[in-house]
Amino acid sequence: MKFRRYLTIAFLSASLIGLELVWTRIFSAEFYYTFSFLILSLAIMGLGLGSLFVRIFKQLSNIRFISSYIAMAAIFALASPVIIFKLNLNFATLFTEFNTVLKFLASIILLSSSFFFGGMSLALLLKVNAEDIPKLYMADLIGAGLCVAVTIILMNVAGTQSATFLISVPLIIAAVLAPGKKFLSILPLLLFVFLIGKSDSLLRSDKPERAPVIYEHWDAMAKIKLYEYAPTYRGLNIDNLANSPVIGFDGNFNNPDWQGYDIDVKNLIERFDSCTFLSLGAGGGMDVLQALVYGATEVHAVEVNPQINKMLTKGDPLGYIIPDSIENKKDFKIITCNDFSGNLYNDPRVKVVSEDARSYIRRFKNKFDVIYSLSSNTWAALGSGSFAFAENYIFTKEAFMDYWNALSDNGFLSMEHQMYMPRLVSSLTEALKELKVENPEKHFVVYNIPGLRRNLLLLSKQPVTPELIENAYGLLANGQRNAKEPLFPKPDTAQNNLINNIVVNGWKAELDSAAINITPSTDNRPFVAQLGKWENFSFSQLKQISVLSDFQGFPLTKSLLIGILLIIIVLVVPLLFLPYAVSKEKLRIKPWLYFFLLGMAYMIIEVVLMQKFSLFIGASFYSISTVLLTMLVASGVGSRYAEKFKPVCIFGRIIVILILIMLLFNPIVGLFEGFSIFWRSVITAIIISPLGFFMGMPFPRGGLRIKELIDWGFAVNGIASVLGSTAIMLVVFAWGFNAALIIGAILYLLAFLLFRKEKGWA
Repeated sequence: MKFRRYLTIAFLSASLIGLELVWTRIFSAEFYYTFSFLILSLAIMGLGLGSLFVRIFKQLSNIRFISSYIAMAAIFALASPVIIFKLNLNFATLFTEFNTVLKFLASIILLSSSFFFGGMSLALLLKVNAEDIPKLYMADLIGAGLCVAVTIILMNVAGTQSATFLISVPLIIAAVLAPGKKFLSILPLLLFVFLIGKSDSLLRSDKPERAPVIYEHWDAMAKIKLYEYAPTYRGLNIDNLANSPVIGFDGNFNNPDWQGYDIDVKNLIERFDSCTFLSLGAGGGMDVLQALVYGATEVHAVEVNPQINKMLTKGDPLGYIIPDSIENKKDFKIITCNDFSGNLYNDPRVKVVSEDARSYIRRFKNKFDVIYSLSSNTWAALGSGSFAFAENYIFTKEAFMDYWNALSDNGFLSMEHQMYMPRLVSSLTEALKELKVENPEKHFVVYNIPGLRRNLLLLSKQPVTPELIENAYGLLANGQRNAKEPLFPKPDTAQNNLINNIVVNGWKAELDSAAINITPSTDNRPFVAQLGKWENFSFSQLKQISVLSDFQGFPLTKSLLIGILLIIIVLVVPLLFLPYAVSKEKLRIKPWLYFFLLGMAYMIIEVVLMQKFSLFIGASFYSISTVLLTMLVASGVGSRYAEKFKPVCIFGRIIVILILIMLLFNPIVGLFEGFSIFWRSVITAIIISPLGFFMGMPFPRGGLRIKELIDWGFAVNGIASVLGSTAIMLVVFAWGFNAALIIGAILYLLAFLLFRKEKGWA
């Protein structure tokens, strides 16, 4: 009988964590990851509210209802994404159109309902088996942890749309296993059978496409669309935001039509007798084509998304879409990406690397002559939503130090970006100072390209010369000079610009007057895309929000975080005190605060480690899955043995391990950076496992003290976890990951002080 309860809670938790992962992937792609974080953070509060509901309404606190509650969770898990896609939410009008507000509220209610009924079920299972909390909590965490891996496999094998429905299967199984009448459990099963075969059509936005879509692939890392713009030009689109061109190539490198790119590096490549070229974020392969056309002898195409590399080496497997806009479908012939691009990636000079570029550069033994970055960015976060704002590390101060060290004696870094350049210059100047480069300002040039509305950074290992400034980027196809307006060193036509002022006066002197945040990004604070400044906030600008708001200086992300915090603090946290008015049994203030601190501390540490270790592992996709799986499974094992350790040992080791991770993280990165992604993930799991083991103990230890009041404690813990995961992002934006981990350690210390004496608990 007990084993059946363990299975029930394991399957239930498995689906709930799976829903978080799948919905994060879906809504990050469809709504932009800042809004994804907003909607999912509010929805996940349903877990705590469901538990609170059980405490407040005694008539619902009956074990015979558990099966029905889980069945309801499954029904909403299956139906909610479909309905939300039909609502066609437009977050740009969230603060201007009442209709959008209603849709937004409906979406939160729909998504939170699964967690709400799941929270009711978990609270009841814990409450009626209060003496067995360590083992039940173990089943809860291990079930959730193992489903992290299952969910990722489902998204990669079956596709994200199918995984959205498949992840509800454990809920259906849990409804059958759970105590109570099973008549309601047949409904989610029937709904699943009806929906699973229609996932592709049901989970598709009605937004008009910019061009015919000839290929689509949606896995755990990204949603990829391939647009057919013209017979010789295609476009790769990632998460409906980032774009990368795919150029039709006939294999003739001597054809002059392939010369004269928007940002042409012919003159840089031809300065070397034998050029080793690195494309940092190769995307659709245009950088690789340019390097080969201009005679590079060794080309490293580094792209973090393996599916894109697969498309350009082996072709586009399955998933083709022939839209209605294409006439004569019978005559329409699909040419795979590798054939379309002339099989560039199969050229013997090309080395294709599916990895984060920063990780690859650090462990590459030789030197690069040209490192080339064209619009590499973090707009399309690879894993975000309810877990993290997953920025990458290619624009930090330490990244520029790595690029400098990876360049040959006469090498160049060419980095273009539309939005980030002022902040990149701040980071670069700090990097060159730390490297003790003599006269650092003589080693780089920043251009403005008005026709492209882009800025371009050229970093040279040797001091730049007037000849280099003039000729580095050659001529455009129309005969005009490429990159013709230097912003630094300043010409007479650009004496007063932000880039020049940052170099001449220092970024600190320009910080207050700049319209955007220009503080250097570091590995401890890699959020280069967070360009918004609080002084730019105004309620009137909320009427004009878009995905570009942060890049233009408006603090959109920070404002949404504050909005979430206000909703939690003003509306939700007071509800946690409501049982004092209606419940005969009272949860004393000590345990109330104890579970609140635990909820905040656990999520703070988990969220920060997921992002911090993406520097070591590589892509945030792998970091999130590795850290989340390890933390949950290790915490589950720790819960099983919670009673065998003294409180001072449990809390003391959590704090000590956190301090060791902060102190030893950089040496660990340096020592093991040459290992493959698999082994870096294994090493990460080994490092984090002891921490997760002890972090799994405080909750069941507190649960054994309050026994049947665990539903109340679980509610407090759940709401606090959402509060912690949201509030800590503001800390990270301002002071970095280490400051956030210190706060997590302090919260565990405070929890220990509350727990060490039983007085005030009974």
